[in-house]
Amino acid sequence: MVIFLSSSLCLYLLVALFNGLHKLWWIPNRIQTQMGLQGIRGPSYRFIHGSTKEILSIKKEAMNRPMVNLSHDILSRVQPHIQSWINIYGKMYLQWYGCKAQLVITEPELIKEILNNRDGAYQKGKSEGYIKKLLGDGLVTSQGEKWAKMRKLANHAFHADRLKSMIPAMISSVEVMLERWKSHEGKEIDVFQEFSQTTSEVISRTAFGSSYLDGMEVFQILARMTLISSRNVYKLRFPGISKVYKTDDEIESEKLEKDLRNYILEMVKKREEKVMTGKIASFGDDFLGLLVKAHHDAEANKRISVEDLVDECKTFYFAGQETTNGLLAWTVFLLAIHTDWQEKARKEVLEIFGHQNPKPDGITKLKTTSMIIHESLRLYPPVVTISRKVERKVRLGLSLTLPADLIVFIPTIAVHHNPQIWGEDVHLFKPQRFTEGVAKATNNNTAAYVPFGMGSRNCVGFNFATTEAKIALSMILQRYAFTLSPAYVHSPVQHLTLRPQHGVQEAHGATVYVACDLYGLSLSAAAPNVVVSAVYIAVLPLHAVVCVAWSH
Repeated sequence: MVIFLSSSLCLYLLVALFNGLHKLWWIPNRIQTQMGLQGIRGPSYRFIHGSTKEILSIKKEAMNRPMVNLSHDILSRVQPHIQSWINIYGKMYLQWYGCKAQLVITEPELIKEILNNRDGAYQKGKSEGYIKKLLGDGLVTSQGEKWAKMRKLANHAFHADRLKSMIPAMISSVEVMLERWKSHEGKEIDVFQEFSQTTSEVISRTAFGSSYLDGMEVFQILARMTLISSRNVYKLRFPGISKVYKTDDEIESEKLEKDLRNYILEMVKKREEKVMTGKIASFGDDFLGLLVKAHHDAEANKRISVEDLVDECKTFYFAGQETTNGLLAWTVFLLAIHTDWQEKARKEVLEIFGHQNPKPDGITKLKTTSMIIHESLRLYPPVVTISRKVERKVRLGLSLTLPADLIVFIPTIAVHHNPQIWGEDVHLFKPQRFTEGVAKATNNNTAAYVPFGMGSRNCVGFNFATTEAKIALSMILQRYAFTLSPAYVHSPVQHLTLRPQHGVQEAHGATVYVACDLYGLSLSAAAPNVVVSAVYIAVLPLHAVVCVAWSH
């Protein structure tokens, strides 16, 4: 019996060793050889860790170097390893996330082929670890029939007519923000945080029928989970080890995930109770209402599970706030530097709306503002990478053969900042690139501009985000003019989405001085040596701007 058990244990260990070596050594080296024979090179695979240690080292070195002036050449800051390896290995190269091979692709024609995915070979990979806890298996990561069902619901929730009906809530939320600004006379205002609160309010009201205060706990949980996810991106854990030993971040994220789920379920329960007690006639036509209705659908094939409902709420709470917040923050930053474009945008807003709130038909006429938003998204895209998993052996382009399970990795910033696509002035803020639209700006190579992806899996909230941004910018420009403070430290960072490094819970952050228009306030600038966090503004009377000469 003892001999039998010993033999079984030895056999088990041998099988485990074989499987481990197959996954951690044989497969990576086979893929590296296959791609090398096709002319695709890259940093050599390192056992277990792949390229992760090297990436962390390069990123750490880059973050310790201050950026020169206010350069928009941010690839060397946000993804310095990609810039370095493109220069060494070419536009397409192989890197490693642990034992998983990632083919980095920056050529628009190949990107277009991947994202259009006509033969279904390129699928979204499954979310894992901290990202799984943050977003679940929602619209961003789901596949197949489940994705199609959820996409249909989301399209219905954010179609043109519904979007038009959301505009009053967007305006009201911005009005609340601007009213807060009036009470900060002579003080600095945390713009990044202000935009965060306002975009949270908008998604709460339009998609979930509540308010920022009602959902404040959700946003606080999401912010904490985002922070945990960001700092663990390149930290590898052996499969199954978390069952034996959990890190502090794993323990905290599990608790946060549970709290988030409970909050969403409570919100759903309240909506259901209102229908059951007759307080409302239906579940509603906002996103939450559509999800709850789908959960109770009489047809089994149309019904969604509780977990599906929770995951979609997670996704839309996060994405609906995070992307628009970043878009607004970077656009205000750019207009603070390029005051000539700020004046052009203000002139357009006043010509179309005067001093009245934006109207739906006028929003579509904001051509200059649209050009500015496009250029802001080009220079500072909210999502800096797009990835797909190769489901089966497939031909890419004219001559490249990709093996199954390979990850294709599209670095958005590298594509948006490619001088061969955009010209030698690629790092300059030039909204006039988009005078005749995206197609003309990219020479009909539309995959060269993918801030919200493309193809069937492009961001369902793209129009929602840009409409909200146009409304907020219009209402700000009607009241404020702004220039950049000398105290500003330029340091974009990938925090799942792209944001100012000092924009969240850090000191010595970005400072934007804003001058107030209609209210006739008599205010003063912030004290020179004040310690600040996030993106700040100090409001001044508009007529005082001509007397102030801050350097950039």
